[in-house]
Order: sequence, then structure tokens, then C-alpha cells
Amino acid sequence: MSRYPIYSCRSLLLLALLYLPDCLLATHQRAAEITFRHVGATTYEITLISYTYTLSPVNASRDFLQINWGDGTADLIPRVQSVFMPDTIRYNKYVGQHTFSGPSTYIISCEDPNRNFGIMNIPNSVNIPMFIYSELTISPYMQYDNSPVLLIPPVDNACVGQPFYHNPGAYDPDGDSLSFKLVTCLGFHGMPIPGYTLPLPANSCHINPVTGDFSWISPEQQGEYNIAILIEEWRDGIRIGSVERDMQIHVVSCNNRPPVIDSIADTCVEAGHNLRFPVNAHDPDTSDIVTLTAIGGPFVLTPSPAYMEPDTAQGKEHVTSIFHWPTVCQHVKKNPYHVYFKAQDDGSPVRLVDIKSMNILVIGPRPVNLATAPAGNTINLTWNPYSCTNAKGFYIYRKSDSTGYVPAYCQTGVPAYLGYTRISKINDINATSFLDDNQGSGLNRGLKYCYLVTAFFQDGAESYASNEACAELKKDIPIITNVSIKTTDINQGSLYLAWSKPSQLDTIQAPGPYKYLIFRSRSDNPSQFSLIDSLFNLNDTLKTDTMLNTVGYSYRYRLDLYNLTPGNHFFIGSSQPASSMYLTLSPSDKKMRLHWTNDVPWNNNSFAIFRSGNFDSGYDSVGFSLIPFYVDRGLLNGNTYYYKVRSRGSYTSGGFVNPIINLSQKTGGIPVDNDPPCPPILSDSVICKEFTNYLHWRNPRDTCGTDIARYYIYFSPSSGIKPALLDSIMNPFDTVYIHKQPNSVVGCYSIIACDSAGNRSDFSNTLCVDNTACPLYTLPNFFTPNGDGFNDLFVPITNSSVDHVDMVIFNRWGKVVYKTSDPAINWDGNDCNTKSACADGTYLFICDVYEITLSGIQQRTIQGSITLLR
Repeated sequence: MSRYPIYSCRSLLLLALLYLPDCLLATHQRAAEITFRHVGATTYEITLISYTYTLSPVNASRDFLQINWGDGTADLIPRVQSVFMPDTIRYNKYVGQHTFSGPSTYIISCEDPNRNFGIMNIPNSVNIPMFIYSELTISPYMQYDNSPVLLIPPVDNACVGQPFYHNPGAYDPDGDSLSFKLVTCLGFHGMPIPGYTLPLPANSCHINPVTGDFSWISPEQQGEYNIAILIEEWRDGIRIGSVERDMQIHVVSCNNRPPVIDSIADTCVEAGHNLRFPVNAHDPDTSDIVTLTAIGGPFVLTPSPAYMEPDTAQGKEHVTSIFHWPTVCQHVKKNPYHVYFKAQDDGSPVRLVDIKSMNILVIGPRPVNLATAPAGNTINLTWNPYSCTNAKGFYIYRKSDSTGYVPAYCQTGVPAYLGYTRISKINDINATSFLDDNQGSGLNRGLKYCYLVTAFFQDGAESYASNEACAELKKDIPIITNVSIKTTDINQGSLYLAWSKPSQLDTIQAPGPYKYLIFRSRSDNPSQFSLIDSLFNLNDTLKTDTMLNTVGYSYRYRLDLYNLTPGNHFFIGSSQPASSMYLTLSPSDKKMRLHWTNDVPWNNNSFAIFRSGNFDSGYDSVGFSLIPFYVDRGLLNGNTYYYKVRSRGSYTSGGFVNPIINLSQKTGGIPVDNDPPCPPILSDSVICKEFTNYLHWRNPRDTCGTDIARYYIYFSPSSGIKPALLDSIMNPFDTVYIHKQPNSVVGCYSIIACDSAGNRSDFSNTLCVDNTACPLYTLPNFFTPNGDGFNDLFVPITNSSVDHVDMVIFNRWGKVVYKTSDPAINWDGNDCNTKSACADGTYLFICDVYEITLSGIQQRTIQGSITLLR
């Protein structure tokens, strides 16, 4: 196997065009794809599968194919398997290995001339190569990737007027998520094939982006058609690779109707259980024999793969097979397994199929016998040893109240709507306990703590949740219930403090009498507590704190409890600290944003917002919020508005005042127009022949200002250049801008909106127009320079976003008869050397096209023939 740098040689190409026998340019490629698997370090093995025309003489010499690795090198990889199939189809398998230099994204590709003759939706397919590729990402931040394996062949048959279905049967050995989309078939140098269209009717050709089911309802004309399917890999929401399949569909005229597989719903199974269900198919042509098979990830696993009973079931008109899968812990995955059922009849002249796909999620069993035991200000959790030893550890979830949650049949982990918070991750699957000490700060008395535990696996899969287990801490210390502002003043402010006395004291160990010590800190130094009072009656649970600056600060309180038994004085414990609410205003255009602190040991579940035009009185409720934030709208700029907030909450244990009501301080503000408009949402329309981009945008009416006075349009000729101001529009209702360039539509646009006060929005979305927005530069294959005013010049069919060309036209003996750098070409059929008219016949050309793209000027080479007729 030899490796060599990729290069092009114009003279060799010309000789090939002039002197290669027709048989060596024969048609043969029907379908192909490239997949890869990780071997070790940065070494990968690629497998290229192709399906070729059996009768083509080229097949005999195709023992090697060139693979471009995407790193500037290429290899000839050998054909390791060849199988002759019905319908003049030959299966070819090529395998090769390559070691990449390091982390990057590589496009592994193969360009092989040529496709078979007569593909209906690829003009001049006999002269169009097949270009296929896969995208490989090597990254130090993720595990090595293996591409999806496509289990269903890319050649298939269809009947005129009958629905056609196909699925690539993609299985990802790494458990990555897959998505599917139809793309344009590729030709020379990986460029989209000019004139390519989806098979007719094109509006009935579509693919399910999640399942990969391709539907064509229904073919209208006999012939061979090619489509391309891009299978993309996603890991943790990031696209990491892709495989492009170029496949062929052979449509014939027949009276056969395809079989139908009954609907099969997605399902799930707990690891260790046996999944079993019937699969049924029937054929509307009652004389046909139907063969039912299945393929997919569960069938290629070890150990304990799935199987069908019977395997390859057959029946006249109707057929049934039973799917069995005795799952084990090693089958647990975050993403579902895809299974594909295929029913094929024995009709003539072609056998038709139906394909149904389904997803099966294998879920880890739940941790069992979760139990809780409170101790001081901690709670200890215990559970049984976990049954799936291939799991990696456990997640611990906590909530301050019970939900009675029992997982639904296919519900993994802990749903967000329950309100649970993940508080810990244990990276030890052998663990059977966890001590919750609230990360060292201790848990709060007065709350009922409930827990759920799940196991997690290497790929991020979570098991079913355990049983819910709850516990409450012993109420043997005071518990604060109120820290409410009574008076707002810079010097004479006051605050109402209340608490619930301890009701579960150990009176044998601490018989009393008792003493409360009340400590206070201020929000500018919240950890610096100072003693402000002492109380000697256990039932004394109220205090009014005075001489405070409640305008500028919030206040935080803590109560310590002491046993004062003669000769046995000791500290019993401290309450959980609690702070007063502090309200902050952020004035904006005709509105006020309110934020307030919420640092208390109980649960505040709602807040009421009050407003007045007078600091001392007249406060009315203007709204409610479930979070410590609120926006009061419809105000008048320049007016003063005063606010206060009332919280409503509770402890989840019994024996407390309910609801717990507290007030913030009062504070005022004046709305002012400092709110910029929202960034416009930009879109465009392209008129290729006029090199014109029509920009149009809309203004979202969200939380931004709406008094727009002007727009600024910014433009950059490429994605790597900082945008510069192009123009401005003074009319706020004019949301269209026309930008015309001399010879291109390429460039990036963004817009800023500005209001009457001079506030500017952020940039809109950046909208980039590349040269692919218009038909690529394309040349005709004939012209008639006879002076009749019609088709007298050889000019491009389409000419968009081209800087210049290097066009050379040769006669059959290799002599240059015309050359130009003008993209319009304008050859009049005369020899550029002799100025005499060229003879009728075929001329060859090579044209280097220098196209204007978002990445700068890029070269693309077009070669072919021109027929000159006078």
C-alpha cells in the first residue's frame, strides 16, 4: 500500500481526456459509503462498501481505490471481498488503515469515476464521478469515535405508483445519538452535482431525521435514481462526525404491491428482563410469499443478543415472527437501540419491501431498599448492593418534601418537574451508603428531607430511581420563622424576629433552665455575628430589633441555646441563620425590575409585590412571583414609585406557624429610558442574476425597548473579516435593505437597532450568504456560432460569484484554440491564434474557476467537452 501527496497535473488530465479508451470511462458506480472504526491511539480502519455495475469492464481493474484521508495524504486500499449479486450488481468491500498525526477533524473521502449510465435525476451521469465521505473527529476531550455501521444495503427496487421505503439500518457501536437528512449527491471534488434533483415527485421524498426512515410516495417513472443520506453523530449534544451514503433505487413498471408490517411502538426493558413481542406482516397481493427479517444493534451484541423466532420467517399473505431479547446489564445505554424489521415479497419483476423501525431503551434496575436515618444535623442513607456491576456509581437526589414518586415504565433518572436537586455523585458502584451533611454546613431543622438514588453508567445512562425515602431532624434547637422589616429608615429602622422553641429537647441530659443568645450580622459582613440580646425563658420567642439602617442593609440572625443547670452549663446548639429580605430596584424604560434576597431556612413559595406613589402609605398589590424577581410594567418615565415585597412560605415539618409571612424594606426608583431595543432578527432573499441580496428583518417584542428610531447595517465580504458599517436607515418602519455587488452575492450581514434615546441593541444574528446560495458556475456542452443571433457565443449557463477563470479550450490534437480569464468566456468559435473559424466538432476544455466564497477565493476545476456546430 503506497502513500503519496495529493496533486493535480493539467497535462496528464488533458492526455487522459484525449486518449483514454471509452471502456476505461465506462459506467459502473451505483452506490457507496465509507465507515471507520478506532484501532488504537490515532489509528483508524476504514471500510469502503461499493455496489457497481457487474458488466462494466472497469470492475475487473478496480482491485484498489484511492482514499483521501483529509490530512493531505492518500492511499490505495485493496478490495478484500467481491460478491456478484442479482440484477447486474456487484458488492465490493475495501479495507485500509491510517494513523493520523493528532487531534483534528478529518474528511475521509473517495472520488471514483464514474457513475452508471442513465441515472434519471443526475444529468449526464455517465460522466459524473461518485464522491463519498465520512467525517472523523479526534479530540483530547472525548473518547475515540467509531462511525455508525449501516446494516441495510444501499441498493433497492421500487415499482411505479407504489410507495417505496428504505432505512440505512444505522447502528452506532459507541451509543452516540444519530440524526438523518437528505443531501445533494456529490460529484467532482466533492461539489454538489449541477442539475441534481430529488426523484419526482420531489415533495413526497423525505426522511425522518430521528429514525432514518426514507419514504418516496410514489415513483412516477421507470429508471434508476440516486439519493444521498447524511447520518450525523452527536455526543452530549455536540456533533462529532458523519457518514454520507450515496444509494441507488431501481424503479420498474409492475403490478406488484409492497407488503405491510403492522405498527410497532417504541418500548423499553429493564436490564435482566426478557423483552418479547410479536411482529406481523401481510401482503395485499394474496398470492405473494412474504419473508420477514430483522436487523439492528440488539442482534450484533455480545453477550446475549436478540433473535427472531423463527429467524427468517415466511408465510403466504401473512407472516409472524416473535422478537426475543434476554437483556443483561451490559446492554444498558443512554440512547435507545434501533431495530429494523423488513418484510419482502416474492413478486415479479422486482421484490418489494416494507421497513419498520423501532427504538428499544435498556434501563438499569433501580437501587433497592433505600432507607434514611437522621443523626444530629445529618441524615445517613443506605441501600442494597447494586445488581449491575458495570455501572460506574450513584447519583443522590434531595428535596425538602415528599412526592410519592414511582417511575413510569420508561422513565429513567429523576424528572426535573419533581423539584429534586442532585446533591452528590458517588464514583463507586460498590457504595451502599451516603451521609448528607449539606456539604459540611448541616441540614435544617423543620424540613422533611426526601431522597432518591439512581445508578449511572459510563455513557451517562441513568437507571430507574429508587424508592423515595424521607427523614426529619430532631427539633432540639430553636428554629427561626420570621425576619420581617417593620420600619424602613436609615437610623431608626426596626425588624420583627420570631422563632419556634425546641420541642424535642433531651431534658434528662439538659434539664434546664435555658438561655437564648441572639446574634446579628449585617449584609456588608454577613459572617461577622455580634451578640445583641439574651433571653432566659424558653417560651420567649419574639424580639423587635431597633435602631437599624434598613435602607442600606439586610440583617442576618442566629440563636444559640444553652443549658444553665447549676454545675452543668453547656452549649446545646445553634439555629440555622435567617436573613431579612432586601429589595433592589433596577429602573428601565417605562418599567421597574425588582430583585430581592431570599436567604432563609424555610421554603418561600410565593411573593407579593406592592407599589405606592408615596413612601409612607397607599401600597397596593401589583403582582405575584414564584421567584425573587419581578418586572413592573406600564410606568411613566420620570415618576417616582415605591415598592415592598411580602413573602409567603412554610417549613415542611409540622408544628410551625403556617404560612410564614415576612416583609422587605421599602424602596423607591424612577423609570428611565436606558433600555436598548432587542437585536433585530435578520433574514434574506437572493436574486442571483442581479447579484443582489434583499435583507429583511423583524423586531422581537420581548423585554426590550420598542421605540426604534434608526437601523445600522453592517457588512463583511467574508466570515473572517470584521464587519464594517455599510449604511443606515432613518425610517424605523423600513425593515428592508437591498445590497447589490458587482459580481457576487457573497458576504455576511448584521444589523443594530437604535432608539430615540441613543440606546443601541446588540448585533442581530449574523446572516452569511455563500456562493452556494446560487447555482454554481456551470458551462454548456455545445453552441452554434453561425451568426443567427442565437447561441452564437460560448458563455456560462450560470455565472455567479466568480472572481476570474483560467479557461483553456483545445482541439482534438491538443492545440489551444482559445483561452480567457473572463468568467463570461464569450468564445465566438474562432481560433485565437489564426482568427479563423474553427471547424465543427468536439473540443475539450479545462477551466479553473476562482470562486468568491466566505472563506476567500477558492479554486474549482471543471473539465469536459464542447460541441461546436455552425
